[in-house]
Amino acid sequence: MTRLSQIIAVEKGVRADATRRVTDLHHNVQKPQLLTGLSRTYRPRAEDGAPLPPESTKVQLTADDVLAEAAQVMTRLFDVTLTKDTANTVAAADVMVDGRAVLVNVPVTYLLFLEKQLTDLHTFVAKLPVQDPSEDWEFSDTAGCYASRATSTVRTKKIPRNHVVAEATDKHPAQVQVYTEDVPEGDWTTVKFSGALPATRQRQLLERVVKLQHAVKYAREEANATEIHDVKAGEKVFGYLLDA
Repeated sequence: MTRLSQIIAVEKGVRADATRRVTDLHHNVQKPQLLTGLSRTYRPRAEDGAPLPPESTKVQLTADDVLAEAAQVMTRLFDVTLTKDTANTVAAADVMVDGRAVLVNVPVTYLLFLEKQLTDLHTFVAKLPVQDPSEDWEFSDTAGCYASRATSTVRTKKIPRNHVVAEATDKHPAQVQVYTEDVPEGDWTTVKFSGALPATRQRQLLERVVKLQHAVKYAREEANATEIHDVKAGEKVFGYLLDA
């Protein structure tokens, strides 16, 4: 009994061989010299005329032969492909993760699609922004996103001050140095908001995607192990096409 995975592998070789051979037949049939022949004999008019040997060229290729060979080659391809496509309609498996059936009786063609989508999804999740680990975040129902703990900072105001470097004398005025002093004027309370994912949530999502990827691959291998029966179509197709 043949398995679906085997017929898939066979089909690739059959398709490549059929393509090559039919291409060669197509090229050959475009060469007029292969399809034409000639036969001619010479008879001198005078009794004493010199005889010449006959000339002949055989037909090396006929359109009927080309059609017959093409039909033979393509019949095999038609049969293998129909067998594979028919098997794809019945080959299915469950996608199991940790003993739980995430998807049931999934066709093998859909499993192939799902594999590709999960690869893209893994890339998508891996590139999602994550929260700044230097902050402590909690979800805020009011803001609808994550919020950091409130922090306070002082707002200062620069006040000019005078510093007497030298007192005034009867001969010199006082020497005064002007400088500014930062004087607290108020307090800022800051809360940061973030729409990014917690790093733990991203790791959880990636782990789930990877688990699902493994489960889908296993299911595909199981579906590809489905036993199949050969289905024939080529003879019927070419029997109709080449009917005289």
